[in-house]
Amino acid sequence: MDPKPEKIIIGIAELVVVHNPAVLVTIGLGSCVAISIRDPVARYGGLSHILLPSISEANNKSNPMKFADSAIEMVVELLLEKGCAKRRLEAKIAGGASMFNIGSSSINIGERNIEAVKKKLKELEIPLIASDTGLNYGRTVEFNIASGIMYVKSAFHETKEI
Repeated sequence: MDPKPEKIIIGIAELVVVHNPAVLVTIGLGSCVAISIRDPVARYGGLSHILLPSISEANNKSNPMKFADSAIEMVVELLLEKGCAKRRLEAKIAGGASMFNIGSSSINIGERNIEAVKKKLKELEIPLIASDTGLNYGRTVEFNIASGIMYVKSAFHETKEI
């Protein structure tokens, strides 16, 4: 019987890349987006919890893990350093909710985060194989590197497996 995989918590504006068996967990995604990227053959995976779309638009660039574009680049770089093959990488995302409806003129940061993540993955030619994004509720994510399953949990909705 396999030992139960270690659960590693990833906070806001953090990322982790590890070899499986491991379950990467991030809690309380509102407009933030969780991005998992893994190489199923090399058995490495990463999860990042981004807050904002782009480091290029930011005044404070001190934490590149906060932004979709720079965080994804960092995860990919770490995976490649571990011996992963770029052509085998695959991504799943969750989050990007519209948590506050302030009228039609509000800037939907969740939507912008989702767009920025998809744009960067496309630019890096990493297929997005599953997602659970948008709507108006928060999520918690558990990403099992061994199986590749991302469990998306929320308070008032059933747990999804993507």
